[in-house]
Amino acid sequence: MISAKGKKDPECVKVVVRCRPMSRREVEDTRQQIVSINIDTGEVSVRNPESDIKEAPKPFTFDQVFDSNCEQEHVFQTTAQPIVDSVLQGYNGTVFAYGQTGTGKTHTMEGLWDPPEQRGIIPRSFARIFSEIDDTHDQNFLVRASFLEIYNEEVRDLLAKDPKNKLDLKEDNDRGVYVKDLTSYVVKGATEMENVLLAGKKNRSVGATLMNQDSSRSHSIFTIVIESSAEGSDGSRHIRAGKLNLVDLAGSERQSKTGATGDRLKEATKINLSLSALGNVISALVDSKSHHIPYRDSKLTRLLQDSLGGNTKTVMVANIGPADYNYDETISTLRYANRAKNIKNKPKINEDPKDTMLREFQEEIARLKSMLESQQNDPEVRGVQGRPDPAPQFTGQEMVKQMSNKQLENIHHELEEQKLALQAVREPREKSRRNETLDDVRPKIFAKRKETERKKRSARRSVPTDMSKLQAMQEKVVVGSANAEEARRREEELARAQMELERRREEQQRLSEQLREQVGETLAMEEKYASIQEEVQAKTKKLKKIWTRYEQARAEAEDLRRENQIEREDLLQTIRESDQSIKLLSLIVQNFIPDEERMRIESLCEWSPDDDPGTF
Repeated sequence: MISAKGKKDPECVKVVVRCRPMSRREVEDTRQQIVSINIDTGEVSVRNPESDIKEAPKPFTFDQVFDSNCEQEHVFQTTAQPIVDSVLQGYNGTVFAYGQTGTGKTHTMEGLWDPPEQRGIIPRSFARIFSEIDDTHDQNFLVRASFLEIYNEEVRDLLAKDPKNKLDLKEDNDRGVYVKDLTSYVVKGATEMENVLLAGKKNRSVGATLMNQDSSRSHSIFTIVIESSAEGSDGSRHIRAGKLNLVDLAGSERQSKTGATGDRLKEATKINLSLSALGNVISALVDSKSHHIPYRDSKLTRLLQDSLGGNTKTVMVANIGPADYNYDETISTLRYANRAKNIKNKPKINEDPKDTMLREFQEEIARLKSMLESQQNDPEVRGVQGRPDPAPQFTGQEMVKQMSNKQLENIHHELEEQKLALQAVREPREKSRRNETLDDVRPKIFAKRKETERKKRSARRSVPTDMSKLQAMQEKVVVGSANAEEARRREEELARAQMELERRREEQQRLSEQLREQVGETLAMEEKYASIQEEVQAKTKKLKKIWTRYEQARAEAEDLRRENQIEREDLLQTIRESDQSIKLLSLIVQNFIPDEERMRIESLCEWSPDDDPGTF
């Protein structure tokens, strides 16, 4: 049974680091491996390939680290599975991969479909969701999925008939930031959701660069909304709605390494700008002096607004490469990831939201059931459950019997009076009168019978139509199996064992951090010595440790200076390219658009607060 109590205490973004293995090209080029991973302590150490061999590597500590030998299943269980379980309880959750191009972000999020062991976080989340639903038999679920990408700062619907159409971002108090007219599909199983993912992948923008043959040229967000309905203690049914965002970010690029030109260079510029905006948001969130969070600087940060500092449980997977020529990018990724650890979110269960589709489905199902019951209680409809009545047959004699006795007596009297004299006249007149009576009555009776039959046929048709509509509505509402108690019990035991292992690992990591802090405190303590020689040895040892720390701090300052210089050069290059584009557009406007037309266009422009800054 899926249940949870709402949390009000803030919790930090969970950050994990995954290092890919050396590529074949890096091995052939005899590149050095500069990254070392300590899984037990959650520490990543990076050695500067240009520094003195005696210089200590730069250490970073995270919630979890994975080396090049880790399995996809282990990555999913320790990072995304707790988020998926929280979404089933009604929380919002986000898992996103961040890092340099070619470091394995798409492999982490999607992986390979064959063999199944290589599947990534997204397809494994599908299986987990419906496995948990099958094991829960006291709740109703409705699951829907959508898939979008951000390409060159344009939001596109990957499931639409025309995936290149630009969509608009909107914002309101109830829904927050959302994409207008985004396609969403109701799914009833993991296979259906996989089909939705594969259909969207065909439309995603990818391209080849020197660093990655299948480089993602856009950020993608696969969103799963899970609505659940359960009976509360007050006897009424309550609805919870959790939203899971599975984000595959495009990687940061440097033109000198990727060899990007033309469209690829334009894509890289937009990617770097949006990632720079994401980095600025992360920095602002952890800076206590910052009063403004620049969410509106890019489409990506607007869509991730709730995931960073909002009502969401978030996991960030930082992907890095181990080779020496990626030192600057690796350090930059680890620094941003280290800052993200301090972002505090305030997740809460979304109880009885206003815009749930499950509520609409339940109301429609109740309406259809009521309609069917009223139709089945109708005697005319109930009478047509078997074979339809045969069409009535009428004869002239039966019609005469239905005539009044007075009419028959008059006819008989007339026949007696005119026996012989009017025999020749009476017979044709009487025959004509009978035919006229039959001609008048027969159409009315047939019309009435025909109308009755039409109503019966309509009722017969409406019953199966309403039944099929009701069945279709009910099929979209997923209900768990009631025969999965044993499987659920084993799953719970396994989950408890995994939680215990995770608790022990965190305890070990906490003790390691305490030990490092105690070492620092020990260096500052005054000690008593038995002799001068002992004091010299102890202070020499302490001096070496302090000198090592000084060298680390100096190297860190130099790395930051170099990183800022690289970022400054990239921004200046972007500004130069923007200036060239502005000059080109101005030249076109001045030489090809009349002044009257230009003034008319300018008069029709108006500011839209929902769009990005600088957009009309």
